[in-house]
Amino acid sequence: MLTVIGAGLPRTGTSSMKAALERLGFGPCHHMFNIMTNPALVDRWLSVTTEGPVNWEEVFEGFRSAVDWPASHFWREQAEAYPDAKVVLTVRDPHAWYVSMQVLITDGPGRDLPEDLPEAAAAVFQRMMRLGPVLDHITQSVFAQSFRDGPLDEEVAVAAFERHVAAVKEALPQERLLVFDVREGWEPLCRFLDVPVPDGEPFPHLNDAKSMQQMLAKLMAGGEIESPFAH
Repeated sequence: MLTVIGAGLPRTGTSSMKAALERLGFGPCHHMFNIMTNPALVDRWLSVTTEGPVNWEEVFEGFRSAVDWPASHFWREQAEAYPDAKVVLTVRDPHAWYVSMQVLITDGPGRDLPEDLPEAAAAVFQRMMRLGPVLDHITQSVFAQSFRDGPLDEEVAVAAFERHVAAVKEALPQERLLVFDVREGWEPLCRFLDVPVPDGEPFPHLNDAKSMQQMLAKLMAGGEIESPFAH
């Protein structure tokens, strides 16, 4: 059962949030990296674009929190399904966010792939291709454009970012929502979740784009896939 719902768009510090939530006892935390490292999770998401109701308990079985796409796009449905869960909306400067999103679009799985992929890389890319309809549904909803259509216009993307932030703020009561920039560190997050601040431990600051690039580079070099959150 989810106890913390992440409503932030990708590239808003979601890697740091996953690490922080798991450190605070709200893990495992669902993130796109979980899908990339666990093939079984792809099937859980295929129902979200169909007409019938989604069984969120089945989608999030084994997880206590969720951040990043595809999970964060369905924050409204999750907030309804888990009325006692708190919601964290991660934010950052929208223009810096736009630059980071371009890395996701141009360097993410499924773009300009060579034919002779290493076995581990091919398995991951095939997995993400299966998730393609879900991601297309999300990007069309947010940007009125699929990632397959090429780079996003900055003005259009920033406007979509600001609409998303406004929609989350309008939909949820203040006591249930934390608007959070990961640069703020432990204090506001721990206060909101009513847990103690880790003593003498710095807040995790993981670079979303860098983590993705490192994982893909290792795969393309023939290495085994490994989550950037592995200890």
